[in-house]
Amino acid sequence: MKLDRKEILKALETITIAGEGKNMVESGAVANVITFGDEVVVDLLLHTPAMHIKKRAEDDIKKTIHELVSPEAKVKVNIKVEAKENPNEIKGKAIPGIKNIIAVASGKGGVGKSTVTANLAVTLAKMGFAVGILDADIYGPSMPIMFDVENEKPISITVDGKSKMKPVESFEIKILSIGFFTAPSQAVIWRGPMAAKALNQMIFDADWGELDFMLIDLPPGTGDIHLSIMQSLPITGAVVVSTPQAVALADAKKGVAMFMQDNINVPVLGIIENMAYFTPEELPDNKYYIFGQEGAKNLAEDLNVPFLGEVPIVQSIREAGDYGRPAALQTASVIKTIFEEITRNVVQETVNRNDSLPATEAIKITTMAGCSAVKKN
Repeated sequence: MKLDRKEILKALETITIAGEGKNMVESGAVANVITFGDEVVVDLLLHTPAMHIKKRAEDDIKKTIHELVSPEAKVKVNIKVEAKENPNEIKGKAIPGIKNIIAVASGKGGVGKSTVTANLAVTLAKMGFAVGILDADIYGPSMPIMFDVENEKPISITVDGKSKMKPVESFEIKILSIGFFTAPSQAVIWRGPMAAKALNQMIFDADWGELDFMLIDLPPGTGDIHLSIMQSLPITGAVVVSTPQAVALADAKKGVAMFMQDNINVPVLGIIENMAYFTPEELPDNKYYIFGQEGAKNLAEDLNVPFLGEVPIVQSIREAGDYGRPAALQTASVIKTIFEEITRNVVQETVNRNDSLPATEAIKITTMAGCSAVKKN
């Protein structure tokens, strides 16, 4: 069997790349098509730095050639990403020494985003990474409570002749939060510019040192704080947290859509389903799907973004957060295992993102989770 190049190009004209408007041949995304008997190599040039679009394009090409040209064709797709210069694109300023910046977001409040952030952080630290948390939830900071450092205050140190804040450390995590600068009962009543200024100070006027991962605990929704963060920092990728409930999923979908906006272009590393099910301690084999079953998993499939894992409703997770010792620190527990698996998935998606897209400052991973921080040239 010999494949016809013109027939393949005609088939590729039926595929549209998300955000392009035109088919992939007309838009110039198909850089070249080469055939060798029953083999075809398609060189694709994409302008959108989003992993889900790259994967979707590759799958669509293979499926279309198999359906419209030949089911026996051996298809190889080479994808190169060259981001277009977008004058409206929000681009942040890198912080020297911080290799990966992961934004943890949720469209809706109360889904456990801060709890997930805290447990991801301690699990990353146990895997051997240097980790920091920026608590960007200005109006409801949770990290001081979750790490039992409510009464701590960042001290001022001199670095290269400049006065800098030294983040508070707990369980080997460097933390900065507006909660360190206000009384526990004090409400933060600020307009957007004030909140943005406070965040910028915690980002750029702090001595974060060398970090493999900075996790940013974003407030719920898709508002001013989110834009301020993305204007300030080059975000490596975003993780979206949701419960399986339809109301939460509707908002999570908006959260994913925000990062996919043309002028934001932050790769979505995946979705985590929190409060996925309840298992009573006395009935360890039973699962009760209180908020619905696999809603976030199905949403991830619908949006073609990775599903990073599910976290059950367990009393010890809540207790651990209240006592200031994240549940993932528990030894020989189901929760520890669950967060290790989810964290490995986050790490793997970060590696995939850094291998395939223009990097913030990429690292390759080879510690206990498979990771050593090696800068990419």
